[in-house]
Amino acid sequence: MKEILIKSLSSNKLVWSILFQCLGAICAFFQLQAHYVWPKYKFLSSQIFVIGTSLIIAPLFWYATKWSFEHFGFFWNMRLIGFGIGTLIFGIMTWTLIGEIPTLKTIVSLLLAVAIILIQITNVVE
Repeated sequence: MKEILIKSLSSNKLVWSILFQCLGAICAFFQLQAHYVWPKYKFLSSQIFVIGTSLIIAPLFWYATKWSFEHFGFFWNMRLIGFGIGTLIFGIMTWTLIGEIPTLKTIVSLLLAVAIILIQITNVVE
C-alpha cells in the first residue's frame, strides 16, 4: 500500500508542479531578500548573486508551469496557484526570518491566498 502511494505521488504532475513552485518561491525570496536577512554578507545584494540564482529559479518555475499545464490543460491554474504559493511563502518567511509580524489585513490576505490555491487545485468552481 505504501509503495502504491509513493508511486502515485511520484508520477503525479500536480504534486511535482506544486513542489517546484514552492522551491522556486523559497529561492526567489532569498534572491530578493537575503541581503535583509543577512546584511553582513554584502555579496547577497550583488547583481552577480541575483543573476546566478536566476539560473536555479527559472527552471523551477518553468517545470512547475509545464507540469501544471500537462495536468490541467490550462495555464491559468498554475498562474493563480503560483500567486497563492508565492504569497504564503513570502508571508511565512518574512515573519520567521525578518520578524515582520503579519497584521490583520495581511492574515486575511494569506487566507485568501489559501482559498485561491484550494479552488484551483480542487476545481471547485468550473
